[in-house]
Amino acid sequence: MTTPNIRFNRADSAKFFRTLNKRVNQYFKENNIKRTGNWKLHLKTIIMFSIFLTPYFLILTLDISQWWMLLLTVVMGVGMAGVGMNVMHDGNHGSYSSKKWINKLMGNSIYILAGNVYNWQVQHNVLHHTYTNIHGHDEDMDAGRVIRFTKHAKWRRFHRFQHYYSIFLYGLLTFNWALTTDFKQTKNYLARKLSYGKLPSPLKQWSTVVITKIIYLMIWIVIPMLIMSIAWWKILIGFFVMHYVAGLILSVIFQLAHMVEGAEMPVPDKTGTMKNTWAIHQLFTTVNFSTKNRLVNWFTGGLNHQVEHHIFPNISHIHYTQISKIVKQTALEFNLPYNEYKTTRKAIIAHFKHLKEMGMKPALQP
Repeated sequence: MTTPNIRFNRADSAKFFRTLNKRVNQYFKENNIKRTGNWKLHLKTIIMFSIFLTPYFLILTLDISQWWMLLLTVVMGVGMAGVGMNVMHDGNHGSYSSKKWINKLMGNSIYILAGNVYNWQVQHNVLHHTYTNIHGHDEDMDAGRVIRFTKHAKWRRFHRFQHYYSIFLYGLLTFNWALTTDFKQTKNYLARKLSYGKLPSPLKQWSTVVITKIIYLMIWIVIPMLIMSIAWWKILIGFFVMHYVAGLILSVIFQLAHMVEGAEMPVPDKTGTMKNTWAIHQLFTTVNFSTKNRLVNWFTGGLNHQVEHHIFPNISHIHYTQISKIVKQTALEFNLPYNEYKTTRKAIIAHFKHLKEMGMKPALQP
């Protein structure tokens, strides 16, 4: 695999990660539990798929008003985000189950979310998890020209208003997956020979992208048009609403973990070396939010426990609440940061404050 020319400092004289890893391993051993998912995750999987797919079949089979149909597309968007955060995410990290075929099956659920396994694993598992918040390497920081997430990105005059308009663009995340993103990423990643595991052949990857997109559009657009006796443009509106709701939820939750006040965005030195080791780098660049809220913990699939997730991505999110106590205690012992916002509201405010600051003309920044 070819990766960006970035190296992390190997000098951790205090042995933070070794100590933390030992303590976390001890937790699982003493409690005689696996690091992967259990019945709680399996039950959640059923619930999330039900929220996502049940409205689809109700719309196709019941004689209901178009306003009810619109409401059901909103519910589908919520379920779509839920499947992505709780099922697909763990599956593609290999943490859903101890069985590889189950992880693969759950990871492949991204295809009914309009995405692609290869592209997602490269962008998320390789680029984001390895080069977290490093401009030019972590693609989660790249919103093209339209949003400036870091002071290392070029400033443009319209960025002054990004803390107002960004929220309207966030909802386009999965809609772009369905139409353009996977084609662009496949071309880019194959050319760079990036992969998470074995590099797929170009023919196989391109065939997968094209065929799955055709099937996806058949399921969500063509079949409803053939079955339902409503105008085609109303079906397209429903499709867009579903994606917009899902994209808005996913984008906001993603941003609260890294694009907020308190999350650093370091760059390597002239030799391409980062200041900290990889594990310590995660502490400086990642933020938790609303970890005491049971509903947020349950629905976000542990994405509000980003500190734990970034240091232990191969542990299922259902364990993050418990191991967070170990991570926090160990970080404080080693005089390292453990960034967190107590509520989702405070994290959202911190995100838009960050956008406002990044939107200021650099010469005017304090």
